Amino acid sequence: MSEAATHPVTEPVARPELLASLDPLLREWLPRQRWFAGKGRPVTGFSLVTANELLPTSGPLGLLHLLVRAHQPATPAQGATARQGDCYQLLIGVREALPPRLAPALIGHVEEGPLAGRTVYEALHDPRPADVLLEALRSRARIGELRFERDRRRPIRGGLTPRLVTSEQSNSSLVYGDTFILKLLRRIVPGVNPDLELPRMLAREGCPRVPAPAAWMTADIGDARSPAGGESYVLGVLQPFVRGATDGWELALHGLAKGEDFGSEARALGRATAEVHTALARALPTTTLGHVQMRLLVEGMTERLAAAAQAVPALRPYAPGLRTAFEALADLAAEGQTWTAQRVHGDLHLGQCLRSPTGEWSLIDFEGEPSKPLAERRMPQPPLRDVAGMLRSFDYAARSNPRSTAPSPAPSESVSDSWADTCRAAYCAGYAEAAGRDPRTDPVLLRAYETDKAVYEVVYEARHRPDWLPVPLAAVGRLAASP
Repeated sequence: MSEAATHPVTEPVARPELLASLDPLLREWLPRQRWFAGKGRPVTGFSLVTANELLPTSGPLGLLHLLVRAHQPATPAQGATARQGDCYQLLIGVREALPPRLAPALIGHVEEGPLAGRTVYEALHDPRPADVLLEALRSRARIGELRFERDRRRPIRGGLTPRLVTSEQSNSSLVYGDTFILKLLRRIVPGVNPDLELPRMLAREGCPRVPAPAAWMTADIGDARSPAGGESYVLGVLQPFVRGATDGWELALHGLAKGEDFGSEARALGRATAEVHTALARALPTTTLGHVQMRLLVEGMTERLAAAAQAVPALRPYAPGLRTAFEALADLAAEGQTWTAQRVHGDLHLGQCLRSPTGEWSLIDFEGEPSKPLAERRMPQPPLRDVAGMLRSFDYAARSNPRSTAPSPAPSESVSDSWADTCRAAYCAGYAEAAGRDPRTDPVLLRAYETDKAVYEVVYEARHRPDWLPVPLAAVGRLAASP
């Protein structure tokens, strides 16, 4: 019998006392996590959305699943929308003491409350709690507000050895026996998450470029029959693990280090991107963007540029030239040109692409930009938004130093520019082969999206990685001078 079935939930967790006892530990631990979105602002308190025992905390090994809101002072840009606080998914293991192998996962020692005298830790580092999650997905378990679902057409074998993916990312992932990978969302919002929605749609379309979800976990909060209604949260998605695959970023840097051409890979990746876009256009409605819609799009880009120039002085000399990219797009729309919008990936770059040992490319992580509202991430957009993101990613790879483990610009700009230009051209050519239309035939929209992305990169690097600021600034100089 599985461990999850051996220890069913028999009584509710003592929620108020539990949160009070964990509060001082979470205030120290949570802001240090890579996926915590509120860095730079103090945590003023927590509120508990749900608490469920997946393994009883009274036993030698307990497992708590918590949805917790972290309350922080709002920034001027957030205003009243941030008062509710970001909601995070936590999986907390409970033991008398941690074995040495779990020392890096320590959250702290509980001083009072229902867990007094116990040690709590990040449970995903521990194979036994990871087994519980897989078994719950296999058995389609119902635990409190938690719902574990699966595609019954896709068998899930038990007993797969779990391991935590340790690379830093905005979520957490567990690999089970090189067969499945479970992506657990950390900062969660209610609603239909595109990271589950779009891969399921693409699976129905028979698109082989995206791993089809085998199972997923959700939380239903509140009573949907009440006047206030209920809310559903997507918490995690289990997909096939592409064994032996290399992500596009690592592959590109490896090729750069060895002086190898990446053009053929970029071309194949362009074809894969176009195939995904074509399948999404078949599966979901498309719309036409006219003058009014494009004016709103341009206004958003222009406002982001103004805010970025205010925040990063190095951007200010380029602002007038960059603004022309948006003005040219507004002029085209005013003349009556329209564009087709559809569902897209939303945050496409080399790190979101996997190449299998057979040479096939797959696209992953359809969550979109996590910092943007879910409704915005699910809006139809021109496919060139994804294309522009990939073109910027080639530029980033070219200007990275593949021989250094620390972020630093590549030493030779002429070599990097030539490599990036080759990849950009090959990617667009591959896209045209599958889509029947070359992205370069719409240069005004493509330049506007590339400019908007580069402006975002300037702000990000200035805040988080100042040594990288020359990378987007080089692109800014090119885009500002572009006709």
